[in-house]
Amino acid sequence: MSNRPAGHAARSTVRPNSETGRRAPIRTFLRTDDGIPIDSVYEPGAAVYEMPSDGGPSAESTEREATDIVFVVAHGFTGDADRPHVRRIARALAAYGAVVSFSFRGHGASGGRSTVGDQEVLDLAAAVAWARGFGHARLVTVGFSMGGSVVLRHAALNPGTVDAVVSVSAPARWYYRGTAPMRRLHWMVTRPAGRLVGRYGFRTRIHHRDWSPVPLSPVEAAARIAPVPLLVVHGDSDAYFPLDHPRMLAEAAGEHGELWLEPGMGHAEHAADDALLARIGEWVRARTH
Repeated sequence: MSNRPAGHAARSTVRPNSETGRRAPIRTFLRTDDGIPIDSVYEPGAAVYEMPSDGGPSAESTEREATDIVFVVAHGFTGDADRPHVRRIARALAAYGAVVSFSFRGHGASGGRSTVGDQEVLDLAAAVAWARGFGHARLVTVGFSMGGSVVLRHAALNPGTVDAVVSVSAPARWYYRGTAPMRRLHWMVTRPAGRLVGRYGFRTRIHHRDWSPVPLSPVEAAARIAPVPLLVVHGDSDAYFPLDHPRMLAEAAGEHGELWLEPGMGHAEHAADDALLARIGEWVRARTH
């Protein structure tokens, strides 16, 4: 157990751009409460700098919105902060605020082994604490698939730390094996041969231990997030989790939850196009104003 606070920066790199005056991204390893180094990136947000030339009221409004909001992006299983689909998500959300992206434990350059959504809540907590330190007025967590379940649990277990939650393509309950992709995923997580495939085929190091105790389920977490606004986004062509999952999450959230069922959308980051991400950015602005 580390005695350093969540969000402690073990190493950082800052490269200011002298030609434009823009702040360059900051990259660091954070230390979780259980001592895992988490590779993390802070990007100030493109909208802060993309101002109308006349400098009118719209310019001031754009700058204020972009400065006030920071998104913390939680990727899906087998992703990491450097994957092209995660970088695309970060670029799209940067039009609406600053962005913190990171690699969950066992993924990318982060340490430790993946617990497939259990201890990952500590990784998100470190990233949220770090993001808060940049002084933004509003902080929003945006999670995809496994990350979508983690943002729900984090908000439920850490009241008052976030201003809104967006959960995309997340499960509502654990141990679901009703689709072929989820049966393959369970094989990869639970079998020694599967974990080898995860390590060498997907660059994901998976812990061999079962959950003990079983963590709070996503649907139980969704019921505890209020009054924080929750947006549940799910594709009607998702091959991993059928539509009863997002409907359960939205129902549990009650009047503080909103459900978007996206026609033709598949699963998680790969299926979230720029138009959807722009709508998410606008929703965040409207619900956290």
